[in-house]
Amino acid sequence: MNWILKIRECFESNAVLYTRHAKFEMQNEEFGQIFEHEVYEAICNREVIEEYPEDKSYPSVLIFGKTIVNRPLHGVCAYNNIENLVIVITVYQPNPELWIEYKRRKKS
Repeated sequence: MNWILKIRECFESNAVLYTRHAKFEMQNEEFGQIFEHEVYEAICNREVIEEYPEDKSYPSVLIFGKTIVNRPLHGVCAYNNIENLVIVITVYQPNPELWIEYKRRKKS
């Protein structure tokens, strides 16, 4: 499945559901609140950096993207193909001390 295409189509048609967890993380992000328009920008300027095919209820992916003002964001999104809906599970600004170029986890 082309994750990026499906996710982008859903964002463009407003077929997006934010989980309670995602909303909480967006409001309480340590680097500053994340707004829905920033999530859209980052998702549309993105790449899949990890896939979680075994996730329940739907397989999901970790997406890295940057907003128009170059703010790096990670989003974990699942795709519900029955309802043609993207579910945003969480969104956060990756800590550069934990990520290499925001794309690979640093070894601890």
